[in-house]
Amino acid sequence: MSGHAVQHIARAWSVLLSRGPSQFQFWLIALVIGIAAGFAALGFRLAINGLQGFLYGTEEVHKLHSFVSGLPWYWVLLIPIGGGLVVGLILDRFTPDGRVRSVADVIEGAALREGRVEGKAGIASALASLITLSSGGSSGREGPVVHLAAVMSTWVLKRIRADGVTGRDLLGCAVAAAVSASFNAPIAGALFALEVVLRHFAIHAFAPIVIASVSGALISRLSFGDVTEFDLPVTTMLQFYQELPAFLLLGAVCGVVAGLVMLAIFAAEDFAAAVQARTGLPRWLRPTVSGAILGLMAIPFPHIIGVGYETTALALSGQLLLWQAIVFAMLKTIAVAVTVGGRMGGGVFSPSLMIGALTGLAFGQIATGFFPTVSGTPGLYALAGMGGVAAAVLGAPISTTLIVFELTGDWATGLAVMVTVSISTAIGTRLVDRSFFLTQLERRNIHLAAGPQAYLLATFRVTNVMRGTSSERAAPPDRCWDLVEKGLYLDGGATLETAMPLFDRTGEPFLPVVALQGADKPPELLGALYHVDALKVFSGALAATAAEEHS
Repeated sequence: MSGHAVQHIARAWSVLLSRGPSQFQFWLIALVIGIAAGFAALGFRLAINGLQGFLYGTEEVHKLHSFVSGLPWYWVLLIPIGGGLVVGLILDRFTPDGRVRSVADVIEGAALREGRVEGKAGIASALASLITLSSGGSSGREGPVVHLAAVMSTWVLKRIRADGVTGRDLLGCAVAAAVSASFNAPIAGALFALEVVLRHFAIHAFAPIVIASVSGALISRLSFGDVTEFDLPVTTMLQFYQELPAFLLLGAVCGVVAGLVMLAIFAAEDFAAAVQARTGLPRWLRPTVSGAILGLMAIPFPHIIGVGYETTALALSGQLLLWQAIVFAMLKTIAVAVTVGGRMGGGVFSPSLMIGALTGLAFGQIATGFFPTVSGTPGLYALAGMGGVAAAVLGAPISTTLIVFELTGDWATGLAVMVTVSISTAIGTRLVDRSFFLTQLERRNIHLAAGPQAYLLATFRVTNVMRGTSSERAAPPDRCWDLVEKGLYLDGGATLETAMPLFDRTGEPFLPVVALQGADKPPELLGALYHVDALKVFSGALAATAAEEHS
């Protein structure tokens, strides 16, 4: 054995002895978190089925749309109104802003809060989403489950006093297990946590996240069996090289549709906020108004109610007419915009799957009509469209492609789905800030879409970086007051995100930091922030982020 080989073995043994016990302990925690998140996803799903069945009076909630069409119109109208009222009261009482927490808040927690999310607001959001999905709201169950799992991991993180790296890894474990249990898709669950929430594929995070994802899937399979969510009628045949232009075009269509879905939701949010501000409508009544609109829509079109898996299954099996696919896709988009814009709760994952399947079906029926001897079945295009729209909305082409495969069990059409997803993501993510979630954060002035170089500055308060007035290297007081008189100063509550552009604009080596005490009182000089100190802190943060993402 060579000397180099002996050295490698010795180094590996040393690492095993020093890090093995702690690593095994963390993997054990990841396993427990995965099981807990799996049970949370299972419980959430069963609770929706139970409450939905109670409210609408049916045990076959998987065929809810068909059943609701036979109910009295006033019952279809009143259920979402009542659900919206309860949701509004819950959010008004237990959240500071009346807003439902979702995947975007989990992404923010991973990037800016060392893997932590809000606890009380998160639990209230899960309850609000449960009621929304059970009472006619048109959204998805996966987003609330992801945030609920993040709340559980946050509770554990506080007990073990974990640092930022550990916190983010454990958050990824919780998210992976929640997605895995929701879709019975362990591969996609793990990759979703890495691709969407952590937004890196670091080796050190991979093993615990996979452990948690598999454990979440096991919980789902022990309850529902090893079955796929959608059952395709036949194995699809694909003349891929001949149909490649069609799937490229479908990808472009899906990208545009995904962009329209996201823009419709944001437009609905802005419109609802403007109406609320103009009319003085209490925020707890906003979901009630949305519920009334959804109820009116559901009377003639019950397909908009809930998650929409029944309609998605019909689209994948090609059992809808062309006009039905187009109309249902348009109505579902409006219903999702009303639900989310009205702050009723729920996610956008399942609705994007439904809209994508309907879009693909409509495209496929047109394509097979023009080229009947070359094209595959319309259901094949529905499958590819389902992945195309969802991937563009989530900004997650890898995990969405795998989720489509694991939801249907049809791996033979992988090339078609991959081509559609790649084109749709390239187009859809250009219409917004990379994804629906990152655009939500951008609208709150949280700039995560551009990467660490954009958002890390906001994590450092100037008071934690400045040199205080009592420091040995404090800035000259006279020069500080001169800059204050010129309006060149920083408030004590500011962050480096505010300071760095001011340095660039003024060229000053330092800026005074003051505490403003009111219009009739002079400011209090707290210290001075030096440009070189800010650059050192920022450079160190970038280096630490790069080390975490490549470890």
